[in-house]
Amino acid sequence: MRISLGCRLSYQLPQATPMIAMLNVHYSRFGDLERPDYLTTSPSVPLESYRDGFGNWCTRLVAPPGAFTLTTDGIIRDLGQQDPASPGAKQHTVQDLPSETLVYLLGSRYCDTDLLSDEAWRLFERTELGWARVQAICDYVHQHVTFGYEHARSTRTASQTLAEGRGVCRDFTHLAISFCRCMNIPARYCTGYLSDIGEPLPHPPGDFAAWMEVYLDGQWWMFDPRNNVPRFARVLIAHGRDASDVPLTQTFGQNTLTEFKVWTEEVR
Repeated sequence: MRISLGCRLSYQLPQATPMIAMLNVHYSRFGDLERPDYLTTSPSVPLESYRDGFGNWCTRLVAPPGAFTLTTDGIIRDLGQQDPASPGAKQHTVQDLPSETLVYLLGSRYCDTDLLSDEAWRLFERTELGWARVQAICDYVHQHVTFGYEHARSTRTASQTLAEGRGVCRDFTHLAISFCRCMNIPARYCTGYLSDIGEPLPHPPGDFAAWMEVYLDGQWWMFDPRNNVPRFARVLIAHGRDASDVPLTQTFGQNTLTEFKVWTEEVR
């Protein structure tokens, strides 16, 4: 399967404004790119790229006053298979976890595990360890949180999502991550492309998506508490502790977003 993917984000800026963009496909999928999704700007400005502490590819720039646009446009080869699953995957004891996974057991900006630990153990203590426990967490979050773009709020934490029972994909993900961490399962936040390939029409407007990866049986596995069903053509951009680590754009100054377009389309 060949997939055209990319985005176009346009801003109106009152003055020269530093920005950090995290919009390129994750390095783990770089070898699958048939046409690289290079970041371009209009008007053109100097770009400086670096890797952050989680290995994500970031681009620094200073946007000029006025209208400014960021664009990526690539083609990626994909196996065309649904999200991988391993229902028998085992859970590690904390003392047996690799050191690099331990940070994903800790609370973070949006994953307030200290407020959710008692509820997590009440809900999931009797579930089977490993894959089954993570799936039980995803089932619970999927059933108890109502999705809607009108519910979006950039400051909502996992405990607030549980209390309010509503949110967008990042809120579903933060709550499921928090429950996993409370149950001693390393979990990290992922952002990227999720196509509507294989989904019934009509398709909603394109958007970026959030999901999580959990560490079981010696590797990271993908879970999607928002959709909670296997999907096709999921392409990672970045991962971190929660959404605060992987903003698609971080703008250091006043700005107005005037256009937001995301696409993932099969190329036949």
